[in-house]
Amino acid sequence: MTVDLARGVEVVLPRRAPEREAAAAIREFRPWIERRMAELEATRAAVAARGDTVPYLGQTLSLSVQAGRTRVTRRGDVLLVPVGDARMPALERWYRRAARSEIEPRLKRACALAGTSYSGLTIRGQKTRWASCSRSGSMSFNWRLLLAPEAVLDYVVWHEVCHLEVMDHSPRFWRLVALRSPRYREHVRWLRTNGATLVL
Repeated sequence: MTVDLARGVEVVLPRRAPEREAAAAIREFRPWIERRMAELEATRAAVAARGDTVPYLGQTLSLSVQAGRTRVTRRGDVLLVPVGDARMPALERWYRRAARSEIEPRLKRACALAGTSYSGLTIRGQKTRWASCSRSGSMSFNWRLLLAPEAVLDYVVWHEVCHLEVMDHSPRFWRLVALRSPRYREHVRWLRTNGATLVL
């Protein structure tokens, strides 16, 4: 079952299941559906409240629209952006480029302090993950982390660097995270509460 403000509630049933099962599922999950709709509405309102600004690692950057522009450029606390439909794709491309330049030095510094190394870095736009670390040491980070406060990004970097030593989420792993990022619980809570707002 998925809930979306634009499309409503979608229930997927096995091919031969009668339609009444969908209605029964909606009745059963009504409290959850209502909570989810309220969360989505709150997220939409929070994003809309930004107006012509975007967050960037705890800062607020103003958007200045310029006709004829195809790429986003930063000038201090202002992002020069294209007009109309080109704005969002251009903004996302800018954030993806910025993510690499923000994450790579943090990752190198954390690995140096931990005495470990990683094998590669990719920047993605995953729907359900903020980052991941493969067994081969390949790191992947979500560019949307740049919409979060800087301390949250630093925590996610440390989380993945700790996976270079412990691949699971065992108590041993969390002890290592606590050693390297002592306020990690605060950052985990922030992501749980605000993660849905990390969109353009």
